[in-house]
Amino acid sequence: MPERDELQSLGAREREIIEVLFRLGVASVADVRTQLSNPPTYSAVRGMLGLLEQKALVTHKRDGLRYVYTPTMAHGKARRRALKQVVTTFFSGSPERAVSALLGIDEDTPIDLAKIRAIIAKDARKS
Repeated sequence: MPERDELQSLGAREREIIEVLFRLGVASVADVRTQLSNPPTYSAVRGMLGLLEQKALVTHKRDGLRYVYTPTMAHGKARRRALKQVVTTFFSGSPERAVSALLGIDEDTPIDLAKIRAIIAKDARKS
């Protein structure tokens, strides 16, 4: 498990590979490659998976003649870390402001938790 939040320092392609692994759970190099937009060569994907393994973000095991890769972090934990980083970076650490943005409440409007509760309740009735 990474000691520090390595997910934040990933390049776009590395992040895309991690997203594929979260979606598939377990995947070979070929499986990952078929899921990438504008995929690089097989060797390039294998190399990036090796780098992600050096960063302790993925691990591999042998499956017959091929290696299969899995993320070392649970998807839920990665999702929470990413969301925490977004809230810290874009909403001054305020979950209320993040929720307001998700619900389309004007950023300049003072936070009104009663209003947020009403929007959530209204949305829940639609479901």
